[in-house]
Amino acid sequence: MRDPKNQMWAEACALLKQAEQLHRQFFEPSREGSTTRWEPPIDVFETERQLWIIAALPGVPPEAVRVEIEGEMLIIAGSRPLPGKDRNGTIVRLEIPYGCFERRVTLSPHLRLSARELVHGCLLLTFAKFG
Repeated sequence: MRDPKNQMWAEACALLKQAEQLHRQFFEPSREGSTTRWEPPIDVFETERQLWIIAALPGVPPEAVRVEIEGEMLIIAGSRPLPGKDRNGTIVRLEIPYGCFERRVTLSPHLRLSARELVHGCLLLTFAKFG
C-alpha cells in the first residue's frame, strides 16, 4: 500500500513542474512572420457591464506599448529593451523576455475600449459592454 504522504508529495512536485512548464510557455518566443516576438501573459475578468484585460508588461514604458483593435481582434504590441546595453558584461542568466512582443485576443463585437492604464508593470484595459 502506498504511503499517502509520499503520494501527496509526488502530486505536489508534478503540479509544480507543470506550473513551471506553463510559465515558460507564456514567455516562449513565437515565430509569426519574420520577427521573433514573445507573448505577455494576460488575465481576463468580466462583469455584467465590463470586461478587463490585464497584460503583464514589467519594465515596459507606456510609450512603448501599442493597443489596437482590428475588427474583433485586440492587439497589444510593443518592445521591452534589454537593460544595460552600455555596460560591458556577459549575460549569465536571461529568463525575462526582451525585444518585440505581441498578444492577440479575440473580443466580442459588443465591447468598446473605455480606459487604458499602465500601472506597476501591468497594462489594464477596461472595455464597456453595449448592445
